[in-house]
Amino acid sequence: MTKLTLPQERRQPCEIWTRVMGYHRPVHAFNRGKQAEYRERQPFIEPKPTAHA
Repeated sequence: MTKLTLPQERRQPCEIWTRVMGYHRPVHAFNRGKQAEYRERQPFIEPKPTAHA
């Protein structure tokens, strides 16, 4: 498998959006308090279903 890399000058920043207070907004537009709250979030990982016998 070949690993592709780009020189730093060809990279683009990725804009991250999330749902807050009922609507979607880009994270960079949050105030400092909301940005701190976003960084503290824990991702929800749904457990895999188990087969019933």
